[in-house]
Formats: sequence, structure tokens, C-alpha cells
Amino acid sequence: MCIAHICIKNCVCKCSDVSLADGVTLVADCPLPMPPRRWIAHLDMDAFYASVELLRYPELAGQAVVIGGGRRHQPVLLPDGTRRFATLAGYAGRGVITTATYAARDFGVHSGMGLMKAAALAPQAVLLPVDFEQYRHYSREFKAAVAEVAPVIEDRGIDEIYIDLTDVPGARDAVGHDPQGGVRAVAQDIRNNVRRRTGLSCSIGVTPNKLLSKIASELDKPDGLTVLTLDDLPTRIWPMGVRRINGIGPKAAARLTALGIQTIGQLAQRDKASLVVHFGRSYGRWLHDAAHGIDDRPVETRGEPVSMSRETTFERDLHAVRDRDELGAVFTRLAEQVATDLQRKGYAGRTIGIKLRFDDFKTVTRDLTLPQPVADAAAIRHAAGLCLKRVDLKRRLRLLGVRAASLVKL
Repeated sequence: MCIAHICIKNCVCKCSDVSLADGVTLVADCPLPMPPRRWIAHLDMDAFYASVELLRYPELAGQAVVIGGGRRHQPVLLPDGTRRFATLAGYAGRGVITTATYAARDFGVHSGMGLMKAAALAPQAVLLPVDFEQYRHYSREFKAAVAEVAPVIEDRGIDEIYIDLTDVPGARDAVGHDPQGGVRAVAQDIRNNVRRRTGLSCSIGVTPNKLLSKIASELDKPDGLTVLTLDDLPTRIWPMGVRRINGIGPKAAARLTALGIQTIGQLAQRDKASLVVHFGRSYGRWLHDAAHGIDDRPVETRGEPVSMSRETTFERDLHAVRDRDELGAVFTRLAEQVATDLQRKGYAGRTIGIKLRFDDFKTVTRDLTLPQPVADAAAIRHAAGLCLKRVDLKRRLRLLGVRAASLVKL
């Protein structure tokens, strides 16, 4: 029998060993590796809002459905007991997609896309209004189902959580010749519990850390379960594009592409020093660690977000008067994105603010505290517009941002 703190193969299995002096035992041949120090899961509900709506309207199963309409898009119950549903055909307005079924995604529509653009891609898709009260109900239900199996949970929004499975009974056990069999079984128990309690499917990625688990939960969607170790990096993670790493946005990806780095594997091949030269000490080191699957962040069971914001840096400096239409469209889009973030994570903001950076790099912020917290795009846009009126806009703008703070849980 091997002893784990001496085993040269770092195992926890029965294997041949060699006894040396002073009671030291070295393992000669061991087929199963030691389980990772941690097992962290990322659970993401599959097309959550749309899936909740399909529970209510099962006749839409398998069809292209998008969520994001208003009250006028409420289904109409007909005398024969069937329902008449609105579609994207002829849609006119500023609404954006909150989520879409996988059948709708096959047409190229996705969360955050404007409904008018989506209508051009999939005019036949069914359009349903959002019902956040119902989504929050099912959010509470699926999280309660998870907690029955694994209580150490970090809430990341209305439809996703991180779970620390390290100390869940059985998670570190091997099952037959599968060294990850124990944690795989625990994750499957969680998926089964969620389905029993809610009727909904979820996808789970299980790895030694949060960064890799976030990626892994997307690999086998929908209704998937993916278990990876660091040994799987070369085959499962490194061939993927750098944007799959949570924390690498479009601008960083563009800079990486300019350096000839498009995949995570290519990023992993670069030494840390060169990345620090191009991206600074903090972000350069993080890029290096992320590409090698290094992430020591714990699962945080407490703590609420202080604010949520969106901002954009313009390709060219814009003038408040001469580029008014372009600025107005960007301003509206930022408000809509903040609203989507708030609604997705189940918050509303009582303080709405803006951030401006001028062509001389001077940065200005303005805030407005409202009587009641808001989470809808129109109210955020209006409040942000009032903030904008308090700023001297004679100089050209390099950056524009919208922020919601003083958050309250819905």
C-alpha cells in the first residue's frame, strides 16, 4: 500500500511499492494520480430564461424562441385552448435579447443582440416578454437543490454559481479505474437534484479552480458534465481561442492577435517576462497564469457586488454636438447593457452614474441617487442623461461609461 506523502507518483491507490530504510516507502508503479488539491465546479443553467418559459409553454419545445419582448408580446389564449405567440417578424424598437433557446441560436441570434437585428436573422422566432419574478423563483429553487448536495456556494448571478466540492463526501474517491469517478458522481447528483426540483437542465464544469471550471461548463452544453484536470490543458483548453478565458476581452484579444497569439496554447508558450512588457506587470502575469490554468481564488460564500458598469473607448474622439447621434446610440447601448447585467444577476441600482474621459485624458464622473432602485434600461438611460447635463462637453470624448451603484437584491 502506498503512503500519499511519500509516493513518488503522488497517488492514493493500491500499488506496488519499495521499502527503504527508516520506514520510507517509494512507489514503483502507480496507475492512478492523486486527485487535485481542490475540486471546484461552475454550474450554468442552460438558456435559463428561455427554459423557464418552456416549462410554462411546453408547446414551444424545440422551436426558436427569444426572450426580451414587452407586455404587448404576451401570448394570447385562443377559444380553442391554444395560444397565439408573437414573432420577431416586423419587430421595431430598441429592445435586446435577454436569452434565446438553442434552436434560435442556430440562426445566429444571441443574448445582448438587438431585437431588430435578430428579426432580420430569424423573423419566424417566437418572441416572449421577460418575467423576472418567475426567473428569480427558479433561481432560488435550483440553488437550494445544489445546497442539498454541496453547501459551499458562490452566487454569481441569477443562473450561475461556483461550488466547492473538495470536502463533499466521496468527491476525492476513485471509482474503478476512473480517478475522477467520485467527483463526477457528486456533480451528477447535483445535476439530477436540480432537474428533479425545477424540471430544468444545467451544465457543470469541474476542475481544480474557478477559471478552468468556467471554461469547462461551456464545453458540453447543453445538459453537459465536464471534468478536467491540469493534464487536460494541452488537449481540451490550449486549442481554444484566448477569448474563452474569462477576463480577456475584445481589446486584449486584439492586442494578443497583433503579437501572433490567437489560441490559449500560443499564449501559454510565451514567457511571463514578455507578456509583462506588453501588458504590464499585473495583467501580464495574470495572462501567463491563466494560460497555464493557474487560479487560486477561493469560492466566496459571502459578499455582494458594489456596482455594475459598462464603458467603451471610441476608435476616434467624438464631439458631443457634431457626433451627437453616434454618441446617443452608444449611450443608450451602455444603459441597456447595464440593465441586462443587473437583471441577469438579480439586482437594481439606486445610484446611476456616468464616466467621461476627454481627449486631454481628463476623467469626469457624475452620479444621481434616485428615490427608488431601478433595473430597466429606460430608467437608467434617463438618469444617466441627467448626469450628462451636469458636464461641460466642449472637449471631444475618448471614453463613455454608465454605472449603477447602491445595489439592492431583487
